[in-house]
Amino acid sequence: MKIFLFITSFLFALTSLSQIDFKGVWQGIIINDGQKTEQGNIIFADFIITSNLVEGKTREETFKSDVYAVKRIKGEIVNNQLKFKQLSYEKKKTNSSTTWCLFETILTYNDSTGYLEGRFISKECRRFSGKIIFYRSTAKFSPNEVPVLGQDWITTFKNDLKLGLNAPEIRIKERSEFVFEPIYFEVDQAIIKPQYEAYLLKMIRIVNGHSDLRVQITGHTDSDGSDIYNEDLSKRRSQAIIDFFVKNGISVDKLNIEFKGEKNPIDTNKTLEGKKHNRRVDFSFMYK
Repeated sequence: MKIFLFITSFLFALTSLSQIDFKGVWQGIIINDGQKTEQGNIIFADFIITSNLVEGKTREETFKSDVYAVKRIKGEIVNNQLKFKQLSYEKKKTNSSTTWCLFETILTYNDSTGYLEGRFISKECRRFSGKIIFYRSTAKFSPNEVPVLGQDWITTFKNDLKLGLNAPEIRIKERSEFVFEPIYFEVDQAIIKPQYEAYLLKMIRIVNGHSDLRVQITGHTDSDGSDIYNEDLSKRRSQAIIDFFVKNGISVDKLNIEFKGEKNPIDTNKTLEGKKHNRRVDFSFMYK
């Protein structure tokens, strides 16, 4: 009996630890069936969680207009999915081309991407269904006519989705945990080895996920050859990285190049192993 109670308590604790924290403000995009992502409109949600019960409000805005609707919601969390229905309107503003509809949805959090997403459907309006993609917001929820945020962010978000970028909170985590590694080259070569491509592509995703982030790229050589030759070789190694980055989606203005030749070895040039370590390109992040 004691063993059974222990196992039950352990499983309950494990479930509690893995519970997604849905509370707070989320912002995102609502896309009707038949629309492209770039046609989607703005949606905010403010979730108040008590045990597994959900209350709160949503705010929808039509892009490039001042029409909006604030709706009261109620729902529950089941198996780490957030389900809610829009029950009533608190405030709304319309125009001749806008019809607001109450809907219900089931949302699932993707811990890899950081997005809370799912489908919605309306029982009030026929043929009103589609998908919602939220990310955790640092803004306050506005229940009034004047929004807390302008609407420029939705254009950035649509582009993020197009590029396959993760949610901001995941990108911040990835950047803080990213470990720089040198890229090593063969003797007298400036060709990137295939084994480094996955690492470089990961760096590209991080840089493209932050508008204020740049990459410092610094080329090096071992001590074989003249100073002038080695400086040129280190430049060609740095340029090979630049070419790879640009080909795979980084804007040139987010890249900064240096070439040190043989001036900054990290190992001895008296052994083959030491020289191998010195034939490299180093990286660091810079902020605009």
